[in-house]
Amino acid sequence: MNQPTRPRSRIQEKNRQAILAAALQEFSAQGFAGTTIDRIAETAGLSKPNVLYYFPSKEAIHSTLLDQLLDLWLAPLRELQAQGDPVEQLLAYAKRKLQMSRDYPQESRLFANEVLQGAPRLGPTLGGALRDLVNEKSALIGRWSAEGRIAALDPRHLLFSIWALTQHYADFEVQVRAVLGQGHDPYAEAQAFLDQLYRKLLAP
Repeated sequence: MNQPTRPRSRIQEKNRQAILAAALQEFSAQGFAGTTIDRIAETAGLSKPNVLYYFPSKEAIHSTLLDQLLDLWLAPLRELQAQGDPVEQLLAYAKRKLQMSRDYPQESRLFANEVLQGAPRLGPTLGGALRDLVNEKSALIGRWSAEGRIAALDPRHLLFSIWALTQHYADFEVQVRAVLGQGHDPYAEAQAFLDQLYRKLLAP
């Protein structure tokens, strides 16, 4: 008979979160291939054996981060519902995605690095849970178009455009800030632009 899993102690949870935070920093900056357990341990302030006590491999740490990230990334899309104003819901979705790029830039770059490598560890999820959710919400957006509540457009490419126009501010933050220069708030300016853009695009 299997014994129930014992809850982690406070110090165990603290160490585990320190490892994940250090790994996120390393993976988002160096990519999967450029990151080592030694670097993660050094950044976390722990020994290599201590890191391997919590996670058996670099792959296990990376997979844990990706699983957490995908849950975080999909949450705003799940909030699109049949009830309510379609335009306002889609604007709120774009706003939330932009806020996530501002608040979670390392996570965004981690995801981008994984996809640029061909999504070797995330491929099944992209073609499974993500595609299923996109299909579900695309059907809803398509109904809104058919009912004349928003403009006639391709729902999936609408979602792709929102992802591209929001995640750019995290993935290419250095470029954005260099071009805008001092005295600019990229995210505040982007929010005003996205609101103007999508209100016009979605208007029936």
